[in-house]
Amino acid sequence: MNIRVIAARVLEPLLSHHGSLKSTLPDAMAQCPTQDRALLRQLCYGTLRDLYRLNAIAGALLKRPLQAHDQDLQALLLVGLYQLRSMRVPAHAAVSETVEGTRELNKAWAGKLFNAVLRRFQREQSEIEAALEQDEQFQYNHPLWMIDKLRHNWPDHWQTILQQNDTQGPMTLRVNERLLTRAEALESLKQNQIAAEPGQLSPQALTLAEPVDVAKLPGFSQGHLSVQDEAAQLACILLDAQPGQRVLDACAAPGGKLCHLLETQPSLAEAIAVEMEPSRLEKVRDNLERLKLSHECVLHLGDASARDWWNGTPFDRILIDAPCSGTGVIRRNPDIKLLRRNEDILGLANLQLSILDNLWEMLAAGGRLVYATCSIFPQENERIVERFVKLHADAKSLPVPLTCGIERPYGRQLFPVAGEHDGFYYAILTKDA
Repeated sequence: MNIRVIAARVLEPLLSHHGSLKSTLPDAMAQCPTQDRALLRQLCYGTLRDLYRLNAIAGALLKRPLQAHDQDLQALLLVGLYQLRSMRVPAHAAVSETVEGTRELNKAWAGKLFNAVLRRFQREQSEIEAALEQDEQFQYNHPLWMIDKLRHNWPDHWQTILQQNDTQGPMTLRVNERLLTRAEALESLKQNQIAAEPGQLSPQALTLAEPVDVAKLPGFSQGHLSVQDEAAQLACILLDAQPGQRVLDACAAPGGKLCHLLETQPSLAEAIAVEMEPSRLEKVRDNLERLKLSHECVLHLGDASARDWWNGTPFDRILIDAPCSGTGVIRRNPDIKLLRRNEDILGLANLQLSILDNLWEMLAAGGRLVYATCSIFPQENERIVERFVKLHADAKSLPVPLTCGIERPYGRQLFPVAGEHDGFYYAILTKDA
């Protein structure tokens, strides 16, 4: 089984702007021999992470671009270039397996072309890449619209953001303190030869020195640990839910913030979660069941911008983890660079404001609402909150009590940090009594 061909078939629909890595990779992994799954994952994620550089190199090597109906070949060529450029695979194996892949794709006519192109890159890599240095998509490895937008929005931070997007984020865990302390979790990991350190922002966070399969985490199946970035763990802290309160988690999937809330505040009067996609709601249910928290939360299949699921009783706390561009988590989802479009941002901003408007009516007087996204674009973040506050006399924006990120006129913006948290945005709103 040629793993390069499997990787190309995973990537092909993404190059045509269909699907996502999370939707195409799992089936391929299931069909792949166990010993080859790590390689397949590395080829897919690595090729997508370096996509704009690899595309620029491919364009320099090919006399004519491949046809639109040959996206499978384009994907295979990018996989081959990625191996030569970034992996320890012997060059002769990378070339021969990639060339052989053209036959497995029933396009043997491309074999000689691929052989010539890949061997030329071996010989002339330094010269080819030096000639591309003025190409911004090659230099910064992002689409031009995203480079320009970040440069405009964050003139002091944009280059660091782009650099961090091309790194691999750490694997961070959340300790279920209903079952064990963070110190006990650290000791358990140590006994299983898994190196970890306490997080700096969340009292339940542990950051691993190296990622591991969750099946190897001691107590994972028993609900002792969950995988969750430390920035995402801050939502529970900022929500500050108190015993006896009614709490709503809107747009709840996959349920990490909801589970964190229930782990740390077991005395709520009621917790309700809303998610509009059945498959994503099922993920929330799965997480609750693993953590044995299903009986502590009511799940609704519903739209957070509508009210047909609400019984009319106000909530004391509302968390809106709004649908967004996901540009703060590109290092974990490199296909975002390829699949997201500049024109998407306006539509997302309108949806975010619609959800905020709708759920505000459900917040009790004196209540607290936390608005969160994993975006780094102000259009989805502080500008949404600014517009909302100006339209609602009973809304007040509070300072976000965090030391990470940068304070904004409305809310606080976090950027991805090497070895630490992802990019995130938080705002806290209270409703006047």
